[in-house]
Amino acid sequence: MDISHLLNRELAVWRTVTADDGAGGQSSTRVQHGTVPAKVDQPSATEQMVAMQAGSGHSHSIYLLPDADVRRGDELRGADEGGATQTFRVLAVVRPSAPVYAKALCELTQEGN
Repeated sequence: MDISHLLNRELAVWRTVTADDGAGGQSSTRVQHGTVPAKVDQPSATEQMVAMQAGSGHSHSIYLLPDADVRRGDELRGADEGGATQTFRVLAVVRPSAPVYAKALCELTQEGN
């Protein structure tokens, strides 16, 4: 089964990288790690309730190809249908036992033009 025909958006993957600062410490910055085709959905009422009970801000489910290199802590950035920029923080990535898709549980952190 192939879900690529359902993935109607392209999102940039931003990942935190850490480097030595030369003075015994480290500095962290986010860099673009690539792009992935995606489908952004609202979570079900049950998923939202479970997230609230766990203190999570799960506001969106983002479906990806099963081999997408997206990890907890990444940011997914892209424009919505109206052209507004959206930034999603990845809370977790779930892959079913059959490698059909990956689902990133995300929190919308920024939206604007």
